[in-house]
Amino acid sequence: MSPAIEFDLQTPEMSFQASGDATVSRTIHPSGLRILSESVPGALSTSIGFWIAVGSRDEDSVAYGSTHFLEHLLFKGTPRRSALDIAIAFDQVGGEHNALTAKEHTCYYAKVQDQDLPMAIEVLADMVAASVIDAAEFEVERQVILEELAMADDDPSDVAHERITETVLRDHPLGRPIGGNPDTIRASTRESVLEHYARYYRPHELVVTAAGAVDHKDLVKRVTQALSDAGWDLGVSSAPASRRGVAQAEIDRAPQSLVITRPLEQAVVALATHGIRATDERRPALSVLSSVLGGGMSSRLFQEIRERRGLAYSVYSFASAYADAGMFGMAAGTSPAHVAEVSGLMTTELSSIAHEGITAEELSRTRGNIAGASALALESSDARMMRLGRSELSTGEFVDRDEGLQRLSRVDLGDVQSLAQELLSTPLSAVVVGAVKDGIVDGVIEQDTIRSS
Repeated sequence: MSPAIEFDLQTPEMSFQASGDATVSRTIHPSGLRILSESVPGALSTSIGFWIAVGSRDEDSVAYGSTHFLEHLLFKGTPRRSALDIAIAFDQVGGEHNALTAKEHTCYYAKVQDQDLPMAIEVLADMVAASVIDAAEFEVERQVILEELAMADDDPSDVAHERITETVLRDHPLGRPIGGNPDTIRASTRESVLEHYARYYRPHELVVTAAGAVDHKDLVKRVTQALSDAGWDLGVSSAPASRRGVAQAEIDRAPQSLVITRPLEQAVVALATHGIRATDERRPALSVLSSVLGGGMSSRLFQEIRERRGLAYSVYSFASAYADAGMFGMAAGTSPAHVAEVSGLMTTELSSIAHEGITAEELSRTRGNIAGASALALESSDARMMRLGRSELSTGEFVDRDEGLQRLSRVDLGDVQSLAQELLSTPLSAVVVGAVKDGIVDGVIEQDTIRSS
C-alpha cells in the first residue's frame, strides 16, 4: 500500500491493506476509545497493548516519577484479581506481559497464542480500568522503584544517557528522568497517584492496539466488554483525546558539559544536541545520517574508533524524537585516558558529514540496511503492535513499509548533509561518567563544565 494513511480523530471506522497481505482496521468507539488491529495471515500469536498518552512529561501536578510509579501499581491487583492471579494468568499459558513508561505515553502489553487473546484482553482491561492501588502495596512498590533507580544509577551508560538528556533538554519536562529520582519517589503520595490515575485513565484517553492473529470485530467486542466488566462506563459519548501540539518547544540551546566522577575502569562519554521532532518530514534523512555515522559495524564511528584505533568496544549514535522537541547524539565507552580523544573523533566524524557529506555508496548501503531491518522487524507482532500505537498517539499517520521505503528512496546526499549541518548549528553538549579529570573535554566541547560526584 501507499501512501501513508491519516488517522484523523473523526472517522469512526476504517480498514485498509498493509504489507505482507495484512489488514489494518481502526474503530473509534462513541466513548472516544480507539481500537486498532493488524491482522497478519498465518500468524499464530497476537501482541496487544493498552496505551495511555501520558508520560513523564505530564507530571506537573504530581511528584516526578508518578507515571512510572502508577505503571508498577497496575500489576498489584484489582477487585477481581490479585497480583499473583495476574502473573499466573500469563505464566500458565506461556505468555509474556509487561509495561513501559516513556516520556509521552504508557503502555501495558502482552503477547500470547491466538487462543489466549481473550484472556489477555480481560486481564489487561481489568488492570487498566480497575486497579486497586492498595496502600500497603503502594509502600512495597515504592521500595521496589527505589531499588530500580539504584540499579540504573550503578550503570554508567544509563547515567550518561539520563544526564545528557537533562543537559540538552534542560528544564523542559522532556528533560526529566522518566522514573523520577529517590527524593521525588519518597515524596510521592498514594493520593496524588490516585488523582493522576483518575484524571488520565479514561475511555477517551485509551488506545488499544493488537497485531498478529486477530479478528477486528471480535477484538472490539471483547475490549469494550472487558472494560465495561471492569467498571468503565462506555455509554458516555466523548471525542478522542487530542494529540499533543507539535510547535517547536522553546528550550535553551546553550551547550553545557557535565562530569560525573565514578571509580570505574571505563568512562562513558555522551555528546548530544537538539534533534528533530517526531512529525518532521526529515525523519528518513535522520535515519540515514544516524546509520552512516554510528548505526552498525560498517558505520564511521565504529570503523574509526573501534576498528582502526581500538579505543572502544561500544560506540554508536542515537536519536530521540518527541512531539515538540528532539535530540541527536553519540556515545562510547572508553578508558578515562582516552575520553578527550574519543570525544574529538566523534565530533570530527559528525563534522565531516556536515562539511563534506556522505558518499553515494554509503547512501546505497544504508538504504539496503534500513530496508532489510524493517522487513525483519515486521516479522514480529510486537513491532507491528507498537507501530500501530505510536502511529495513533504520536504522528497521526500510518506509514507502511512500502511507503517508508518510498520516503527513504527520496533521501539524497544533500538532504543528509543539510541535516548534519543543522544539527551542528548548536554546539554539542557533553556528559562524561567515570574516573576522569576536570577539563577532560576542554578544547573539544567549549562551554562551562559542571562537576558532580
